[in-house]
Amino acid sequence: MLIAGVALWSLMHLFPSLLPGQRAALVKRLGEGPYKGVLALAIVAAIVLIVFGWRSIEPASIYTPPLLGSPVVPLLILVSFILFAAASAPGNIKRFLRHPMLTGMIVWGGAHLLANGENRSVVLFGGMSLWALVSIITISHRDGEWQKPAAVSMTKDAMTVVASIALFALVAWLHKWIAGVSAIPGW
Repeated sequence: MLIAGVALWSLMHLFPSLLPGQRAALVKRLGEGPYKGVLALAIVAAIVLIVFGWRSIEPASIYTPPLLGSPVVPLLILVSFILFAAASAPGNIKRFLRHPMLTGMIVWGGAHLLANGENRSVVLFGGMSLWALVSIITISHRDGEWQKPAAVSMTKDAMTVVASIALFALVAWLHKWIAGVSAIPGW
């Protein structure tokens, strides 16, 4: 189920950039709203498969994670939260990174792989990082030359960072109940 969920997530997100002509034809046939509805349902199904797949797998060690229990991992996760937020917020990060959300996904997945070396982590975090990397390549190819946005006030970046820190703190606090392990050593 976990593999199927990661695969469905990846395919649904890659479809527009890998097959833009087929996407356009499908939108023309179904309409924009129904197309988005089908896509949303498929993504929800992928998340359900991922959650139930994760919970159904008995963890088995594949490798010894180099940063198990390290404070570096939460810092990397915080960076990923800032990148996730920067993708939607006005700010200067988009002047330096063409795909901040996908880059954030790679940082998020990589950080988890540095702290977790069991089978289900490799599938989930490795799979999601691979999807994000392929997405960066396919979207950049589809969209052509990057048009960097204009500079904005650093205040906007500061607001993005502060909001990201607040959300990170909430998710870190809830992580033990969400994933079964504390996100920050000693919490």
